Amino acid sequence: MAAASPLPAVSAQEAAKTEPLAIQSKSGTHRFAVEVMRTDADRSRGLMFRRSMAADHGMLFDFEQVEPVSMWMKNTYLPLDMLFIRADGTVSRIAADTEPLSTAIVASGEPVLSVLELNAGTAARLGLAPGDRVEHPLFQGRRR
Repeated sequence: MAAASPLPAVSAQEAAKTEPLAIQSKSGTHRFAVEVMRTDADRSRGLMFRRSMAADHGMLFDFEQVEPVSMWMKNTYLPLDMLFIRADGTVSRIAADTEPLSTAIVASGEPVLSVLELNAGTAARLGLAPGDRVEHPLFQGRRR
């Protein structure tokens, strides 16, 4: 009887369930596969300790209610763009190229429902800007 070959190592990102998300901007529609963080534990962990993320992937933080939020980069090795998103799906603010491993607070600047983290430089490369609309079930049927 032959020994079964071991399963290939799967990264946390590959193992995580992703959901489709699109951003409508002046430059067109930009599609991503995102992990959605819906619990306090998941939101606290976020992208900590990850060393890479595919260019078309991201992480969406669902804060469950509209409120001012603060993010940080503690134990996060990847430089990120953070898009702060209102309940209606519009981008309120973009914090571009945040500093890896920093405990500096990155504040939303206004009450938001969600934050989308993308690889640093993505917002500039795609021409994303405040006012762009994020399409995901989290924002369906919601108003500001």
